[in-house]
Amino acid sequence: MSFENLNEKQRAAVKQITGPLLILAGAGSGKTSTMTHRIAYMIEQGISPYSILAVTFTNKAASEMRARVEELVGGVARDMWIMTFHSMCLRVLRVYPEAAGYEKNFLIYDTTDQKTLVKNIIKEKGINEKEFSPRYLLSAISDCKEKGISAEEYTKTAEDNYKTKAIGLVYKEYSKRLKKNNAMDFDDILLNCVKLFEADEDILRKYQNRFQYIMVDEYQDTNHMQYKLISMLAESHHNLCVVGDDDQCIYQWRGADLRNILDFEKDFPEAKVIKLEQNYRSKANILAAAHSVIRNNRSRKDKKLWTEADKGEKLRYFRADSDKEEASSIARQIALMERNGKAFTDFAILYRTNAQSRLFEAGLTAQGIPYRVLSGMRYYDRKEIKDMMAYMRLVVNPADDLSLIRIINEPKRGMGDKTVAKIQTFASLKNLSLLEALSDEEIQETLPGKAYDKVREMVECINLCRAERENLRVSDIYDTLLVKTGYLKALEDAKTVEAEGRIENLMEFKSEIYDYESVTKEPSIEEFMEKLTLAAEVDNYDENQDAVTLMTMHSAKGLEFPVVFLPGLEDGLFPGNKAFDSVSAMEEERRLCYVGMTRAKELLCLSGAAERVRFGRTEYTRESQFLRELDKSLVQGDAVYERKPSGFGSGLGVNTGGADGYSKKAFKPYDSLRYATMETARKVAASDADFTPGDRVKHGKFGEGMVIECSEKIVSVMFDESGLKKLAKGIAPLKKI
Repeated sequence: MSFENLNEKQRAAVKQITGPLLILAGAGSGKTSTMTHRIAYMIEQGISPYSILAVTFTNKAASEMRARVEELVGGVARDMWIMTFHSMCLRVLRVYPEAAGYEKNFLIYDTTDQKTLVKNIIKEKGINEKEFSPRYLLSAISDCKEKGISAEEYTKTAEDNYKTKAIGLVYKEYSKRLKKNNAMDFDDILLNCVKLFEADEDILRKYQNRFQYIMVDEYQDTNHMQYKLISMLAESHHNLCVVGDDDQCIYQWRGADLRNILDFEKDFPEAKVIKLEQNYRSKANILAAAHSVIRNNRSRKDKKLWTEADKGEKLRYFRADSDKEEASSIARQIALMERNGKAFTDFAILYRTNAQSRLFEAGLTAQGIPYRVLSGMRYYDRKEIKDMMAYMRLVVNPADDLSLIRIINEPKRGMGDKTVAKIQTFASLKNLSLLEALSDEEIQETLPGKAYDKVREMVECINLCRAERENLRVSDIYDTLLVKTGYLKALEDAKTVEAEGRIENLMEFKSEIYDYESVTKEPSIEEFMEKLTLAAEVDNYDENQDAVTLMTMHSAKGLEFPVVFLPGLEDGLFPGNKAFDSVSAMEEERRLCYVGMTRAKELLCLSGAAERVRFGRTEYTRESQFLRELDKSLVQGDAVYERKPSGFGSGLGVNTGGADGYSKKAFKPYDSLRYATMETARKVAASDADFTPGDRVKHGKFGEGMVIECSEKIVSVMFDESGLKKLAKGIAPLKKI
């Protein structure tokens, strides 16, 4: 075998085939090449492919590894086990279903099946779905299974309160019904394989004897169950090679346990450690800058990437006056570099949160630059944005049956397909729109009990917004729809990372509405929807064309680009609000920053905004802690504000106060998302307040005035500038002064 393309450390890792081995493979250090050559070398040394197990995290990574091994050794590797953790466990369980406590041909339930099952249990047990949503309960159950905690153990050990009782009850019944249906969920695949090995030594020994050589990729991302599985298989021979980078552990929120890689030498005292520190991706300045940030983490192995490449250009830093200026500046820089010979595909904009993409999409569109959003959707294609646009379309056009069909069960209102079909048939016979049909009291009476109240509330909300749209700002209509249809609350009740991301996007959409209202003389929902539709259509692009890549830093792991932009470097955005709660949370954010920085091959551009509109609220920002940690000799452009560290936050490495209007006291960014959602709900709730003649009030659109008369449904107000207006109670954005 030729080792010409491998460096000294890579060759050492390839040839170390017995005993425990930890390969600390830094970003861009040729990890995949080292692993595939190691497998090929073992086969060349006479080790049977049958006795080699290689485990990865994704099917894509497994396919790539298999293809590269076959390139080196040919078809002899075809029967090797190169697969994901779940594929490996499922293959074992298919061989021994009875021993695992299942019948042959057991089923695997997907997320839809899981939700349906939990919903049925919630209903039968009389649990309030608004308090305990299926998503929340499934998340709690999944967390237990990842830690190997059964329903019985959870019930015995969890704190005795209302919440844990509900989780324990559902978990117990959920497990019982899965077993009854001869089914497993995704977490069960790992859990049941571990249980099988624990219960039957003969089966465990069979696989221990077979897999004499085990390799695990991305070891820093393994959870407790995956760690346990690999430990059991390697127990008898210790020929275990794990590959990973503790500096790139960015999935702890999904259960990854950083201790697995940090404590490998404790688990295997005889382990050999080989560090792959030579980087083949980035210029030297980029690597040095990334190291100056990541070295601030306490929980990490000591290592430093280096390269034979030249220093390259210094990092560029730009602090814009506003978030809009930041986005348009990045678009202009890309346009200029493209004119000077770069291709659009050379550029990537990597942001912390999906909600940030809106301004970059607008900025690139304004410059006529094609783009694609990877591992996500374009802003206007996101489900929650499309749902709210459908609600707003119905306010403009009640005959829009397509929009009504989209949102009739968003959030869930108990409207099954058969019920919807009956309403459609009735509407067609009477020549009515679906909204008109659902507004008919006789039709409402025919709805299932569960759907009656929720559908009626939705219809009343849309009709009221439509009737009062001349008296409301677009933002008032949006807030009312968001709250009174139950859409926002359903997402809040879900209590998942995905739901929080959706809420973030919905609050960001308010920023777009406020932008429109601030620059339009006579804003209206009709004009806003027209502009939005045109913007969404113009925004279409050909995925195959030369285009700029937009994506989150989490999604960018494993990728590389000649030029990378890292925007939004402000405390509270990146690092995020929650990072200031603990050392471990801050260190995970810092690892994410490191991952983002090391995606750049030739040029890394950093930026932030002094003023940012987040979720419809203007904030004055402070430069990111990560900027303050950077080696300033490696940066050109705007100066990073610095002051001497104070006592607070020394455990987090936080330099505090002084800049951009903040006090010198302990700084912690405001939780903008929580504030925005609370303000939205509070504002809508205020429209239901009781008013009496003589009250001085303020209206979002008409300004200040005095209440003249009140009835059950109408509030008459004499406004100082707009004169007498009759407003509908329950929707008028009135606030007592």
